[in-house]
Amino acid sequence: MSRIVVIGGTGYAGSAIVAEAASRGHQVTAVSRTQPADSIPGVTYVPADATDESALAGVIAGADVVVAALAPRGPLAESFREVNRTIAGLADAHQARLFVVGGFSSLRPAAGAPRFVADPNNVPDVVRDEILAGAALVIDDLPATQQTLDWVFVSPALGFGAYAPGERTGTYRLGDEVAVDPTGGAISAPDYALGFIDLVERDDHHRAQVNLAH
Repeated sequence: MSRIVVIGGTGYAGSAIVAEAASRGHQVTAVSRTQPADSIPGVTYVPADATDESALAGVIAGADVVVAALAPRGPLAESFREVNRTIAGLADAHQARLFVVGGFSSLRPAAGAPRFVADPNNVPDVVRDEILAGAALVIDDLPATQQTLDWVFVSPALGFGAYAPGERTGTYRLGDEVAVDPTGGAISAPDYALGFIDLVERDDHHRAQVNLAH
């Protein structure tokens, strides 16, 4: 079993990933500013701010897998990319694999086509900064890391979030940087987490973007 550290482990995606990993017997540490009302048995919860590099270094040391499940909003609106670059550097320094919870807009509608984020019509003004920051991780930041860092950027379908929670079906479709459903599609948090931990366990994607959708 792997030692998995989930940064943002009590958020929407992070909490589902923590639950799925723990259910399979992995040693899971969830890092977040706030603690959950209901903790998952066997999971170690560490209260820490993602901007605190020394705190992150302490929990990442010894990890096999680091999951960055942070959102580019709220306290991280300005520092999201910097924080993720720090996490990537720490994962590389400790020889841990890095899995990043991504977004839909960085995917492509077809092979060789521009990413969705390149079309202003796909980037509503109200969330423009969030979408651009999230997409920049896989467009610019992760490819620029040292080749020694093994990363996977896991983009969900467009219909993914607390606004459309859905239920666990036990199934998902896996794609690459081309969207499984170019019209957007959807996936529930439990099924996204199912596919996410399958990716961790199979270890057959490296320095790559993938898409999970129903």
